[in-house]
Amino acid sequence: MKKIEDYVRNIPDFPEPGIIFRDITTVLNDADGLQLAVDTMQEKISDISYDVVAGAESRGFIFGMPIAYNNHKPFVLIRKKGKLPAKTVEQTYDLEYGTATIEIHEDSIKPGDRVLIVDDLIATGGTTEAMIKLVESLGGVVAGVVVMIELVDLKGRDRIAGYRLESAVRYEGK
Repeated sequence: MKKIEDYVRNIPDFPEPGIIFRDITTVLNDADGLQLAVDTMQEKISDISYDVVAGAESRGFIFGMPIAYNNHKPFVLIRKKGKLPAKTVEQTYDLEYGTATIEIHEDSIKPGDRVLIVDDLIATGGTTEAMIKLVESLGGVVAGVVVMIELVDLKGRDRIAGYRLESAVRYEGK
């Protein structure tokens, strides 16, 4: 039986020398790989009680939607600034070379909602931390975070210490 890692394409020296880019398009392009990834992520959080699934644009949508659908939960979009049509709250966070801002509709999470955050990857944890802040700014409670890939050496887990993080695959190195 294949593992998720068998479906991930590793591209050395991208986007710069010394980095191994973990390409998930090869997981998505294979029905068995996609099913394995979603099923594994769901298994990792099967003991978490949550009301809502939230995911960041765009790869958080890819994995968050089937998890929400399979568990009959609503899905909340977290998008780049300026992409959501109704009133939003926003969170700005640091990137390696600048900043980014993400938003969520202010009525998408109710106070007390237990929210499962889903994304494809956690590296330094900046995006995940920003999503947590958005959820909490609306009165939501982060029930947990699940990602397909965790880049361990970039210490994203440390940045969100105090929150449960589950990953389907963990890679050492950059």
